[in-house]
Amino acid sequence: MRSRNPVFSRRGFSRDNGYAGFNAAPQAGGPAVATQGNPYAQGTQGTPYAQPVGNPYAQNPYAQQDQQYGAPPQAPATADRMTMDDVVIRTASTLGVLVVTAALAWALLPVDDANIGRSIGFGIGAAVIGMVLALVQSFKRKASPALILTYAAFEGVFLGVISSVVDNRIADGAAMQAVIGTMAVFAGVLIAYKAGWIRVNRRFYGFVMAAALGFVFLMMVNLMFAVFGGGDGLGFRSGTLGVVFGIVGIILGACFLAMDFKQVEDGLAYGAPREEAWLAAFGLTLTLVWLYLEFLRLIAILNSND
Repeated sequence: MRSRNPVFSRRGFSRDNGYAGFNAAPQAGGPAVATQGNPYAQGTQGTPYAQPVGNPYAQNPYAQQDQQYGAPPQAPATADRMTMDDVVIRTASTLGVLVVTAALAWALLPVDDANIGRSIGFGIGAAVIGMVLALVQSFKRKASPALILTYAAFEGVFLGVISSVVDNRIADGAAMQAVIGTMAVFAGVLIAYKAGWIRVNRRFYGFVMAAALGFVFLMMVNLMFAVFGGGDGLGFRSGTLGVVFGIVGIILGACFLAMDFKQVEDGLAYGAPREEAWLAAFGLTLTLVWLYLEFLRLIAILNSND
C-alpha cells in the first residue's frame, strides 16, 4: 500500500483523491503531491499539509468567502460527520478483533517441536491473506468495515503465531515487552504531537517517506539474499546491525503515528464523513502492527545475541 505506512497505503478523507491517506498522498517515488482533483491541495502548491482555500466538506455556499476573511473552516451542516468518538470506537473495535484472534492463535496453534511447522504455516497464510485484504481496502473508494475487521482477524492470527514463537522459543516475555513498548511509543508520540513538539509538514513528510523507502528497500534486498543465499542475507536482521535497524524501524513507526494523528486532526477539522472513521482505525492499526513487529524483532535479536 502507498501511504504514511511503509507497507500499505489507505484511502483518505479527500473525496476525489485516488491515493491512500486521509489527505493527499504522494506518488510512491517521493513526496511530490498531485494537486489535480485533490480538494486539500488546491491553492497549496502541492503541500499536503498546507491549509486549503476552503473546506472540501462544507455545504455552506459562503464557506470559501469565510475562509478568505480568516474565518475558521465550516463543517458540513449535517450531524453525520466524523467525531473523535467515532475514531476511538472504530479503532478499539479493529484492535479488539486483532487481539482476540491473536490470543486464539496463541492458544490453539502450539509451537512445540511437533507442531511448529504447521502453526507457522497457518501464520504465514494468515499474513498473506491479511496483506491482500489490506491492499483491496486501500484501492476501494469507500471504507468497508467488514473488510477492515476481516483484515484485523487474519493479521491477529499471524501476530499470535509469531509472538508465540518468539516468546516460547527465543525470549520469554517478549510479547508483553513488545506490547508495552508499542503502547509507550503511542502515548509518547500523542503527547508530543498535542504539545506541538512534533510538527507534521511537507519537510517532515518528505524526510520520513524517503527514510521509509530506503528502509523497506534494504529489507527487501536482505530478504532476497536470505532466500537465495541462505542464512540472514546481508545481516540487517541480526547482530549489531540488526539492533540498529530495529531501532530505526521503531523511530519510523513513531513518525508514521505522528502523520496518522495529523490525518485524523485534518479530517475532524474539515468535517469528514463519519464513514471515514473506519479509515482512521485502519491506518492506526497498520502503524501499531508495524511498531509491535519492530519491537518484537528487536527483542528477539537482543536475546539471541546473549
